[in-house]
Amino acid sequence: MVVAKLITSGKCYGVHSFIVPVRDLNNHKPLPGITVGEIGPKLAGNCLDNGYLRFDHVRIPRNNMMMKHAKVSSDGTYIRPKSDKLGYGTMVFVRVIILQQAAMSLAAATTIAVRYSAIRHQSEMVEGEPEPQILDYEAQQCKLFPLVSATLGIFFAGLKMWDIYIDVYTRMQEGELGGMPELHALSSGLKALVTELASNGVEVCRLACGGHGYMKSSGFARIYGLLTAACTYEGENTVLLLQTARYLMKAYQEAKCGRPVQSSVSYLGLSEGENTYVYGHSLSDLVFLYQQATSRCALYCGKLYYYK
Repeated sequence: MVVAKLITSGKCYGVHSFIVPVRDLNNHKPLPGITVGEIGPKLAGNCLDNGYLRFDHVRIPRNNMMMKHAKVSSDGTYIRPKSDKLGYGTMVFVRVIILQQAAMSLAAATTIAVRYSAIRHQSEMVEGEPEPQILDYEAQQCKLFPLVSATLGIFFAGLKMWDIYIDVYTRMQEGELGGMPELHALSSGLKALVTELASNGVEVCRLACGGHGYMKSSGFARIYGLLTAACTYEGENTVLLLQTARYLMKAYQEAKCGRPVQSSVSYLGLSEGENTYVYGHSLSDLVFLYQQATSRCALYCGKLYYYK
């Protein structure tokens, strides 16, 4: 499948997907007008055939265009989909999968680091006593225990995102597209946050294992190499964070105008300076505090964005 600009009747309609034969089915050589090549070794995943592809006046039938939503008729007329956001479906699906993969990668790294810290003994703290496990040191605990918690947080966030995706996708099949902007914003922001957090976490785990962590046999090199790639594929993280921020600014404007917003951003309607909540130590109390802090950040950014 090739993603390329669609130009018909002299007008560009943005990128669309096309089925393009690349190699001859008999000898596996590139077809006329097609040049393929290897881009060289990567940090990891070198078994994957990433490369470059160039087309020179290559023609394909009109029916090779993926026309489930957008279509081009035989006379070249472009038929728009019900919503431009329908194209987000596959992209969002992959981002949801990335969340689950990131959780598994960070889980592997923390497992290696915690097990190593449990069997590695170093530095006699009390004369005549056995050297303690390095896991007994508070500094080591401060490095690893938050990452164990983060792994669980990412894992359950991935499960929740999967449920949201299935719900929105099911409603999309019935013609209800209202959930797509929220799903896109949630998956974009979480993908950026999670992949960066997990990538940095793997590096912390490696450092926590000292010189042994630098050995290839530790497994960290492969985990880090595959995980850090997720910071750039399926959307570079900076771009995704900006897309989520854009959604938040739109939701902020809607909330401040008294219009309904999606449940995930309903906290943006909290009035400025609202402080009548009696705080405790329950999960709902902590969630509300985070919502209030986020609402204030959105309020500050919204004022800069809309009233500059």
